[in-house]
Amino acid sequence: MAASEVTAATEARDQASTEGSSIAATVVVCLGPAYQDATPERLEPLLAVLRDAGADAGLTGMLIGYPVAHGDVPATTAGSFTLLPFTQSVSAHTLSVQPAASWLSAFELMRAHNSACCLLLGAEAHTLDPAAIRLMLDAVWNGSIDLALPKYALQPNQGLLNVAMISPLSAAVYGVDVAFPLALDYALSLRMAERMAGAAQRFTTAAQGDALLWPAGEAAVAGYNVAEIAMGHRELPQPQEDLSTILNLVCGSMFSDVEAKASFWQRIRPATEIARAGNADFTKAATEPPTQSEIDELIQSFRIGYSNLHEIWSLVLPPNTLLGLKRLSQMPANGFTMPDSLWVRIVYDFVLAHRLRTISRGHLLGSLTPLYLAWVASHIVANGEASARPGALVRAFEADKPYLVSRWRWPDRFNP
Repeated sequence: MAASEVTAATEARDQASTEGSSIAATVVVCLGPAYQDATPERLEPLLAVLRDAGADAGLTGMLIGYPVAHGDVPATTAGSFTLLPFTQSVSAHTLSVQPAASWLSAFELMRAHNSACCLLLGAEAHTLDPAAIRLMLDAVWNGSIDLALPKYALQPNQGLLNVAMISPLSAAVYGVDVAFPLALDYALSLRMAERMAGAAQRFTTAAQGDALLWPAGEAAVAGYNVAEIAMGHRELPQPQEDLSTILNLVCGSMFSDVEAKASFWQRIRPATEIARAGNADFTKAATEPPTQSEIDELIQSFRIGYSNLHEIWSLVLPPNTLLGLKRLSQMPANGFTMPDSLWVRIVYDFVLAHRLRTISRGHLLGSLTPLYLAWVASHIVANGEASARPGALVRAFEADKPYLVSRWRWPDRFNP
């Protein structure tokens, strides 16, 4: 997209704001694959939330784009909303995060309708707080923000992969310290949408429209402004894939993105300044804690992995880490503790092995599962809930980043 088109859309936004016009003229909502072939009746719960979100600002006239498998579906209206179908078929996996095809569709909708602000929503978006949606839009519309990321309030022991790896690795490598670098919902400016579309097109042209993208990293590399919005509680759809498949998809994608952005994160740079907004209630609802038998099962899965995968791990992990895993395999269940420093080294060495193809990437990521289960067991034993120690783990990842940089530049310094 030409720079003049971006400028025109921005000027349209500014004119609308100056004249007191409705935001509806320049805001589009792009729905993810979970809403494929949606009917107005199916969308009504979400439309009701959007009406509440913009009742005091004319947002009820927004254009709602949703994916359809075939391109012969006409546009319709639902009250003051315009429902605009766009052709998209993504069915390789059922993870609820936005795939590459959704980012490309969001940009195409914005460009076609001269939009300066887009809301990209994932499955179960009708459970979002309308006030939080309004904050997401305000951040981009009025706050000169390019990417607004959500901060969801999770139940205990939800989102542990995010706590264990995605969030702290994103903070350490990209310099973007947010709770959910990979989320279901986003608000984005036109230039952010254009950058994400460029990243997405590399996958969609190769028939990989289901590939995952990393918007926090893209924003950091581009020097764009980022905000984090407290969203409160939200329903998070449960993925149908097993844990090993999820780790392969998510970690493989993130490790590849880290490799692609190596020239950025190896240099010393200031962290991205995050604008934060919202005061949503983050009180956790009472839930049953994991039973001792469930914790024992996690630990036993790790011990079996230690017995069966030790030879593979010895190709990836240095001797000190292997010694730490040996000690961990011998710990009793009631004192089972994986130090943060051990987990950080494991993740960094897997990132490096993924880049070097020390072993096949499929086998590499498959061997990560019991190590992750060991971290989960340790986390539950120590804390009992998902958000108890995220700050400490982020600091551990950041403190050990020189190890990643050094081994990235001189991988032969360690040759198992």
